[in-house]
Amino acid sequence: MSGIAARRKRKRKLKAEINVVPYIDVMLVLLIIFMVTAPLLNLGVEIELPKSNAKSMQEKKDPIVVTVDREGNYFLVLEPGSNEAVSAETLVAKMRAIVSQNPDVPVFVAGDGSASYQQVFDAMVLLQNADVERVGLMSSQRDEP
Repeated sequence: MSGIAARRKRKRKLKAEINVVPYIDVMLVLLIIFMVTAPLLNLGVEIELPKSNAKSMQEKKDPIVVTVDREGNYFLVLEPGSNEAVSAETLVAKMRAIVSQNPDVPVFVAGDGSASYQQVFDAMVLLQNADVERVGLMSSQRDEP
């Protein structure tokens, strides 16, 4: 009987360490997921601007750029690096709010060179409906032979 009593008196020592292997596995799975999806994030829209020999304008403020792709979709760039797809109604609402706060903000339309003139013109009409007084057209530099 003394053997059973000795076993009861001896208590198991508690472990003071955490098993981190499952946490490492989850972290590695998340790392792989982010590595696979990061290149798929599309931060910009590929458009071919029309070519011109015009001199570039010097602006003190960052301009707001409305981009029209070849399918006629609108994209709004409020600050460099941001590119947001918007509908016509959203474009008018956002531009009206921006122009009401800052009427002197420069606004440019960047239309794809293969987009129809009507699509670029529609974007300019939308900006006019949003109370934008001056709109500039963007182009890329023409290569001279």
